[in-house]
Amino acid sequence: MQYREFGKTGVKVSRLGFGAMRLPTSDPDQAVELLREGIKRGINYLDTALYYLDGQSEVFVGRAIKGQRDKVIVSTKNPIEDASGANWRKRLETSLSKLDTDYIDFYHMWAINWDKYTQMIDVPGGPMEEARKAKEEGLIRHISFSFHDTPENLIMLIDTGNFETMLVQYNLLDRSNEEGINYAKEKGLGVAVMGPVGGGRLGAPSEEIRRLIPTGTKSSAEMALRFVLSNPSVDVALSGMSNLEMLEENIRIASLEEPLSTREKNMLADILEEKKRLAELYCTGCGYCMPCPNGVDIPVNFTYMNYDRVYGLIDAAKNGYKGLKEKGKAAESCAQCYQCESKCPQKIEIVKQLEETAKKLA
Repeated sequence: MQYREFGKTGVKVSRLGFGAMRLPTSDPDQAVELLREGIKRGINYLDTALYYLDGQSEVFVGRAIKGQRDKVIVSTKNPIEDASGANWRKRLETSLSKLDTDYIDFYHMWAINWDKYTQMIDVPGGPMEEARKAKEEGLIRHISFSFHDTPENLIMLIDTGNFETMLVQYNLLDRSNEEGINYAKEKGLGVAVMGPVGGGRLGAPSEEIRRLIPTGTKSSAEMALRFVLSNPSVDVALSGMSNLEMLEENIRIASLEEPLSTREKNMLADILEEKKRLAELYCTGCGYCMPCPNGVDIPVNFTYMNYDRVYGLIDAAKNGYKGLKEKGKAAESCAQCYQCESKCPQKIEIVKQLEETAKKLA
């Protein structure tokens, strides 16, 4: 297992973190044993949250670290449900109880955005004030955040100076936070990445993904994880693992001293740029075509179509499209009014492409 300095925290973290949200819930003992096996094989960063697995994830992690608390780094998350520091403190105490520990190493403001930060977190008597108190008391050691917002707002959160580490989405399909990740590293924050395999989308077989580098990889999931770990600004990549096979494979990849060689990185960068160019032939995602009078989410439909024709991820494309259909936002709802085409700065034949998307993915 490879290890990295986690920003300026003074903590060394394993390159692979155990995301405890996909553990087998039908057999708690099996879940605990899997976590312990991960620790035994060198994983020292365990990531959970108050509500994962219907509230059982923290309990599993607490059982797994019993007797070896000094060997592990525990990361968990507090959902910002209101602007009350007192309520935030109650949720912290619940997590400490479930984890059966005296302290939490990295405690995250969970899934925040800029509006939530300014209106509910950094306010008088709010969660940030209470977090500083909890840190002074030794209940938490580092104040962190996990993030779901625009790349621009990620930079703003980093610049508040109130956080020591962050957890953000980053993978082959979604590189929107890449600049923010590099910026965080420059500012001394520890950087953890969630969704390195795109929430499972990159775990499906795809020759296009597997062959992104000429030497090839065993699977598209391996390619995805090697890509994330090869970014020098990423300290730890979280993976939700539900069985021993997944654990062993991910540890093998995280044990590579050099996930990608310099030559492979350069070749991959060129290939990804070309794939981005191909994807933008179909849609740049600017959103000028929206809103659609018939409720079609045009950019997202084209995103799923690109999963298939650019990356060869047909299962992920069809599953994504199915979700759109359930919400009435799928391409097949297009009434061919052509209003979108008059607004598209790229002059894309949107109606024709929506028809192709529905035919392929419905």
